[in-house]
Amino acid sequence: MSAEVKEKPVYAIAASVQLPNVSDSEFEASLTELRELAKTLGYTVVETFTQKRAGFDTTGYLGVGKREEIRCFANIDSGHEDDEDPVAPPAARATQKIEALFVDHEISPSQARNLEKETGCEVMDRTMVILEIFHRNARSRAAKAQVEIARLGYMAPRLREAAKLAGPQGRQRSGVGGRGAGESHTELDRRKIRDRIAELQLEIVAMEAERKTQRARRQERQGLASVALVGYTNAGKSTLMRALTGSEVLVANKLFATLDTTVRTLYPESVPRVLVSDTVGFIKNLPHGLVASFKSTLDEALDAGLLLHVIDASDPGFQRQLEVTDTVLAEIDADALPRLRIFNKIDYVGDAAAQAEREAALLEQYPGCVVMSARRPDDVARLHQRIVTFFQQDLVEAELFLPWTAQQLRGAIYASCQVLDERAEPEGAHFHVRGEAAAVDSLRERLAQLP
Repeated sequence: MSAEVKEKPVYAIAASVQLPNVSDSEFEASLTELRELAKTLGYTVVETFTQKRAGFDTTGYLGVGKREEIRCFANIDSGHEDDEDPVAPPAARATQKIEALFVDHEISPSQARNLEKETGCEVMDRTMVILEIFHRNARSRAAKAQVEIARLGYMAPRLREAAKLAGPQGRQRSGVGGRGAGESHTELDRRKIRDRIAELQLEIVAMEAERKTQRARRQERQGLASVALVGYTNAGKSTLMRALTGSEVLVANKLFATLDTTVRTLYPESVPRVLVSDTVGFIKNLPHGLVASFKSTLDEALDAGLLLHVIDASDPGFQRQLEVTDTVLAEIDADALPRLRIFNKIDYVGDAAAQAEREAALLEQYPGCVVMSARRPDDVARLHQRIVTFFQQDLVEAELFLPWTAQQLRGAIYASCQVLDERAEPEGAHFHVRGEAAAVDSLRERLAQLP
């Protein structure tokens, strides 16, 4: 069945209201993003309806005329004659069955219900789309629990409207209510939702405690050198993660391909050993419920010594991406951490001359940034060196003497420090090392305790 669904295209339309304070470029960028979100869910958006208004229509988000235009376009099987309709001439009608209407804002349950009734399409607002993508892509227990909390929180106030829609002639909305659900049934469902959210929150608290313990052990064992990749969804973080660590992590040209934090070691390994973590991508108008529920997913970013802010250099709207990431980092109190801006995908800009021009402009506007492609080994090697240099700036150099009778500590010296020079003498070996002060002090203590 799943193979059949994949093969069969599912068609949808998109709609958005442009408010007076939204520029044309920002409006179009948001709509493009909505179409990409729909694509990630498996839909093909065949038409987009827009309207400029001073505010959203309180009844159905769009104005009455625009709702009628959408209905005429979408209902190809209704048998309604639109030939004399000046709003929607026959040429403007869909040639494919329209399964859904995507709305580029979060709308109220009553607005969604009315829009659904008047247009004859299942309505999915921006928040519902993002929640559904997160639900499909979550892999770990923590991510699944966080997504379920956000979905249940979104669903609870919509149960009453779902109950109104249900009935002998009604159409069930996915995952909410039952056919013919009455008020008592709705209240029961809402109570079940509250209980389930409370249960999930307790599970998340337990998982967070477990994760903190694991993180503390890892940091004790490896030191505190860690890097977190942050940035807009689909900016190339997972590709860069794979290039920096030599690991096989999921790389997909989809929004939100990565939800769970992945931690790997920087490769080739360095001194100190650096851990690299990939995090969930950010997006414009990320629902606040998801910002809160994914805070624990972004804990790796909060614990990092350095943030690599990955930006898609080939996207004309990268400035908006950059601002979105800055805003979300501020919301999770990670904006004060050291940060290195990585303008990735420079190879998507155009020919060599276009790439050189874009790189020069970015370096002038963002001094100290890295302009690169994660698919170019030389670029990855340069970034690798920048990361290692950052963590080596606080390292200390020292001289250690290891008697021949204690050569079992030789491995510990090489494991915890960078050996710059080694020379042999009759009584033992002298090591000129560079490492973290704590690691060097620990080695000195162990050497001092030798008989």
